[in-house]
Amino acid sequence: MSLQFPRVAAIIPITMKPLIPQELLKFSRLYKFTGGKLLRLRQKFRQGQLTIDLILHVRPAIKNLDDNPKPVKLHLQLVGVDEMRYQKRPGSTAGKVPDAHFGTFDGQIYLTLDSWSLLPNERPGLHDFRGTDLYFGCRELFWEELPQKPASST
Repeated sequence: MSLQFPRVAAIIPITMKPLIPQELLKFSRLYKFTGGKLLRLRQKFRQGQLTIDLILHVRPAIKNLDDNPKPVKLHLQLVGVDEMRYQKRPGSTAGKVPDAHFGTFDGQIYLTLDSWSLLPNERPGLHDFRGTDLYFGCRELFWEELPQKPASST
């Protein structure tokens, strides 16, 4: 006996929130990506489109000077990935996130987890994303904070 499951356009957990292009700047200020860690990068090819799941260990942005926020695990799901690049260069630390930038060009959402050498007033272009060692271009982006594992009492 085999089980039949309905086919869906994209497998997205209910808890994930969509990130629309108008909210990219606001979202990028919610977390301190610099110095974070890339814990997992998983790619799936389902129903004719590539989906990338990223699990990052980042710190929430400081809201008060007295705050010392605990790091969180952030799950980003990039659906409909049309272009990407991930490359590790000799001498670079694997998994360390030097910086994170979001952008949108021609209806695509772009994410890079690498630093670039732009001047403070310079606007990044698509070539700046493509020139980094870790970038993705996708049609949709979803996110969620993963729950913390309870501390084990031994």
